[in-house]
Formats: sequence, structure tokens, C-alpha cells
Amino acid sequence: MAASRVVFLLFLSRLLCKIVMKLLSDACLAGVVVFFGFAAFLVGTVHGETFPSRLLGDWSLDLSTGEPAWMRVEEQSGKPVVSLRIYVGSLGPFHDVDVVDGRVKFDMAKKSKGKRVSTTSVNVGLVNGELDGVMVRTHAERESDRVTFTGTKISGMPADRPDLSKVQFGHPIALFNGKDLTGWVTHEPDKTNGWSVVDGVLQNNTPKTDFSATGDHANLKTLESFEDFWLHLEFLVESQRNSGVYLRGMYEAQVVDRDSRMQGIQGVGAIFGEIAPAKNAGRAGGEWQTYDITLVDRHVTVVLNGQKVIDNEPISRPTAGAIQTNPDEPGPIYLQGDHTNVSYRNLYLAPVISKE
Repeated sequence: MAASRVVFLLFLSRLLCKIVMKLLSDACLAGVVVFFGFAAFLVGTVHGETFPSRLLGDWSLDLSTGEPAWMRVEEQSGKPVVSLRIYVGSLGPFHDVDVVDGRVKFDMAKKSKGKRVSTTSVNVGLVNGELDGVMVRTHAERESDRVTFTGTKISGMPADRPDLSKVQFGHPIALFNGKDLTGWVTHEPDKTNGWSVVDGVLQNNTPKTDFSATGDHANLKTLESFEDFWLHLEFLVESQRNSGVYLRGMYEAQVVDRDSRMQGIQGVGAIFGEIAPAKNAGRAGGEWQTYDITLVDRHVTVVLNGQKVIDNEPISRPTAGAIQTNPDEPGPIYLQGDHTNVSYRNLYLAPVISKE
């Protein structure tokens, strides 16, 4: 009887030990979970303090060089992602971004024929609530240069598409008088002016025939700036030639012929690089073509040669080559002349006077 009692007590003690060990094990596991959860909370809190959340959004930049520029800062998986365009160069998005002392730092590489020719190191943050940035451009064959910049925060995109049936337009304005360049000015006074008026047609003449981003001849813009509007114009390009019409100096409606090597999002009817036309409604090189373009609340409708190819689509950012990058401000009608020969006629604009 005594032996049985001893065996029972041994069994009971082992069982109690197992229960205690299990409880201790669960407690340790819970402790580990709580510890790492708390650590993650602390990291998230610290990250929330160091991540420059006030930088989030779109910015119209003012560079010390005078170059037009635009920046977007987004957050993905708790990290900043930056897109940055300087005139016709770079864009991103750039994911290899560091945050140091509340400032965003990243590099942009420029390549030519597969080789890196320069690297731009960007450092941007807020000082007393104002955007403060610097770019250091390191070149392969010359000394580095330093560019400082500030910027203006751009308001968010409108939540809804505008109801174009409620939009009222004012009396159409003739942008081109068919006689001379009254109301127009070259954007780059140091470049060759190839613009003239011949038999009521606004012509640009340049020896350039390739599609490179810039050239030696000047672009042309209206002296007057505009907000939202309806724009009508007619253009003529020969086969494999290229120009563009910038709405408010910001969004390029592509000007090429139907059979251009540039098609789709870079073809006729497109908002260059941003919105592709629903179809190629262009005409052959050497034929006159028409654009009827409506721009309201950062949404664009494009009718090419009588066919609607873009229907009230949002434009979320300036296109390459924009000379104005703040959609909260008015801008000119801007014609590319640094590409190839092109002709324009019958340019009319009707401003929006009511959206109700």
C-alpha cells in the first residue's frame, strides 16, 4: 500500500512539473511575442517621427537654374518613393531612398548609349515648413555642379471627373491672327527663331529631322496664360516629323502623322507619355489634321480629326518638356519648335466660365 502511494506521488509530481514547464513555456512565448510587438511599435513610432510625411504629395519645384521641375513623394510599405522630372530628364519612380534626419536622399543616373554620363544626388526636406532641397550633379567628363531648389505644394487631384455637360465656355479667342506673331513669343530667346507666317499659316522651319528631345530652334508660346478651356487648332506635319502642343505649358498633345514611328501613348492623339488614344485617328503625313481639346479640372478630352480618342481622362502629372509644372496656376499654349518642321492654323481657345 505504501509502495503504491509512493508511485502515485511520483506520477503526480511529474505531471505537475510538466504543467509548470508548459505554463512557463507559454509565458516565455507570450513574452517574446509581446517584446517583438512592442519593438515593432517603437520602430513604427520612431519611423513615423522621422519619415517626412509632410513631404508626401506633388510639388512644383523652383530650381536655381530656372529649369522647370516637378516632384512626387509617395509612401509604399512604410518607405518613401520619389518621382522627379527636370524638364525632359528623369522621372522614376526611385525606390532606393534613404531618410536621414527627416530628409529624403536618393540618386538619379543619366545614361547615354548605355553608359552613365552623370549622377544627380538629391537631398530634400522641410525647413520651417518650407521645401528645401539641393541637387549635386556629378558628371563623367566635367566638374560637378550644385543646384538648390524650393517648391510649392500642389493640391490633390479632384475626386471626381468634371461633368462636361454642365461646363460653360466663353466666346472663343483667336490665338493666331493669321498675319504675324502678335500675342506670341519664343520661350528661349537665345535659340534660333524658325517661326514665321506664310499665307495665313504659322510655320516653323528647322533643318532638324530627328526625334531627339531638344534642338537649336526655339519653341513658341502665347503671351497670355489660361486656366481651363476648349482649344481648337489645325496642324500639318510631313511624314516622320514631330511637334507638340502643350496645354497650359504642362501637358503635351502629340503632333505626328498617322504612320509615325511613334504610336500609342507616344502617337498622334496621345497626351505624350501619359494617356494613349483609344484609336489612331490620325492622317497621313502632309495632310492637315484637327485637334479639339477640352481641359477641365485636370481632366482632358481629345477629339482628333472628328473622332474622340481620349474621353475626360485625368492627367496626374506634367509631361516631359513641360515649362510649367503647377496645375493650380494658369499657363500658356506652347508649341514645340525645337523638333522638326511643322505648320499650324486656325488656333482658337474658349475659356471655361462656369462649371455649374
